[in-house]
Amino acid sequence: MVLFILCVKAELDGVETLSLIKNTNLCFSVRNPLSGDETRDKIVFNPSETLEQDDGDREPPHHFTLKWEGSKKFSTLIALDEEGSKSAFKKLKKKKGKKGGGGEVDVPRDVTSDDSGDYVPVLAMECRGLEPYAFHPLGNDFKVVSEGGAVFDEDVDLSEGDWGDYDEENDAAVGVNEFESKIIAV
Repeated sequence: MVLFILCVKAELDGVETLSLIKNTNLCFSVRNPLSGDETRDKIVFNPSETLEQDDGDREPPHHFTLKWEGSKKFSTLIALDEEGSKSAFKKLKKKKGKKGGGGEVDVPRDVTSDDSGDYVPVLAMECRGLEPYAFHPLGNDFKVVSEGGAVFDEDVDLSEGDWGDYDEENDAAVGVNEFESKIIAV
């Protein structure tokens, strides 16, 4: 399995943290790693729900599956939780350590005001037989906590690259601007 990391960056204005919501639908485009021109655009899965499997299925529980034309096996995507991410990174560091390499990406976490403008890993995915290459925000993927502590967890729509609201309790504007994402293989 290959480990893919969704990284995001944005300019944060009056925002303490920007968090990926773990129990909502996420949208990605994926491609066949053996044939770059075979793709599935805008597949949707929920990281908190695994697909139902047959009793004899040897695959671990996964969040998305598909079968490419001409392939005998299903391709799978597993969105890793915090514990799974730490375990995958630990295995990766052991493997890279033997080869003399290091990890340039860290375990997924929230984006903080200190990260403003830098790419931050927010989701780790183990993939077999498919490669996520684009993330498409659906409008309910993120939660924002203002510097004053107000929580915005509905209608944080970053599909256009910008979001703004007003923290009435603290009399301050909050915004996420110039939102971008990238997916890297580790």
